[in-house]
Amino acid sequence: MTISVGDKLPATTFVTMTDNGPQPIESGEYFAGRRVALFSVPGAFTPTCSAKHLPGFVAKAADLKAKGIDEIACTAVNDPFVMGAWGKASGVDGAVTMLADGNGAFVKALGLEMDGSKFGLGTRGQRFSMVVNDGTVEQLHVEAPGEFRISSADYMLEQL
Repeated sequence: MTISVGDKLPATTFVTMTDNGPQPIESGEYFAGRRVALFSVPGAFTPTCSAKHLPGFVAKAADLKAKGIDEIACTAVNDPFVMGAWGKASGVDGAVTMLADGNGAFVKALGLEMDGSKFGLGTRGQRFSMVVNDGTVEQLHVEAPGEFRISSADYMLEQL
């Protein structure tokens, strides 16, 4: 079953890259008490993700925060080393927290996984964005396959 607006996020563990190496982050702790703009991409360093999706949220970080967003996070079914390198290469500089969902546990629990095996990607997360308020889904925007519109930072800003 796919997660819906009004649902609590499932308990899972992300991993983020820090100066001290990979560090686990429990979803319940991460989302507690704040409003988070979370977006998911099919993969780090992939064309649309690198050219449009992540850069859009980096560029619009101040605008999102001005509309009541406390934190911006990107997740993908990639390991924390790849997510850390992608964040660094993309110049996120603290504007976006890179949350590795290496085994896809988070997107599977949301019901938002996709089969990218025909592209050599295996199981990945669909492209989506959501606003999470204290662990509860406030907004959810899931893209149709191959599209990039309603999960963008610009679209999220229009909805806030």
